[in-house]
Amino acid sequence: MLDLPTLGLVITSAAVDSINPCAIGVLILMVSVVLGSGKSVKRLLALGSAYIFAIFITYLVAGLGLVYFFSAIPIVIAEYLSIAVGFLVIFAGLLEIKDFFWYGKGFSLQIPHSMAMKIQEMSQSKLSIAGVMLLGAFVAGVELPCTGAPYLAIITVLRINFDVVAFGLMILYNIIFVAPLIIILIMVAGGAKISSVQKWKEESKGLMRLGIGLLLIALGWILILIANGVINFG
Repeated sequence: MLDLPTLGLVITSAAVDSINPCAIGVLILMVSVVLGSGKSVKRLLALGSAYIFAIFITYLVAGLGLVYFFSAIPIVIAEYLSIAVGFLVIFAGLLEIKDFFWYGKGFSLQIPHSMAMKIQEMSQSKLSIAGVMLLGAFVAGVELPCTGAPYLAIITVLRINFDVVAFGLMILYNIIFVAPLIIILIMVAGGAKISSVQKWKEESKGLMRLGIGLLLIALGWILILIANGVINFG
């Protein structure tokens, strides 16, 4: 049965997680390449939609894989694992907040430089529907270990009573996650300047990290409290 605390947690986490600099940055780069090559708006929408859909599917499949992994673990061990995930999520949140104040200093949750270069190379290659879907899947797969802490936290909560409702919440999470990409694509197709979108991304990067960091710390404590039986979601 759907309960409001879980629904609110999913929506809030997905909304904050959706301001993902990497996925947004790659979309902007890909759109720039498409527009620079003189392709039509219809082609832009087709390629952009394929890229976004690939990210959505990859994240959804990865989430189901993690749910299956948790379900295969004995309950006693799973409880300790939930606590470990909680502390891991809190640590990720502290790193994000650190980057808000001291970006570039020390360890950060970001895609390795070699992978970032590979993504840039793929996004600038000959674009086709299959190609951009491969790009989207690759981007999602690479960024998931680096920026997927909110998603991991939500999956840890949903797997406790995973049913049709929980699966629906996972789908909702991923729809919200790709919503900014959809909005940016529609804006550019409607005539918005890609330079303005790029400028907004760069100016908002710090606040994105701060917001994600604060959310992760809150999520981490929630996971620890759930594992200890202090609170119960669902």
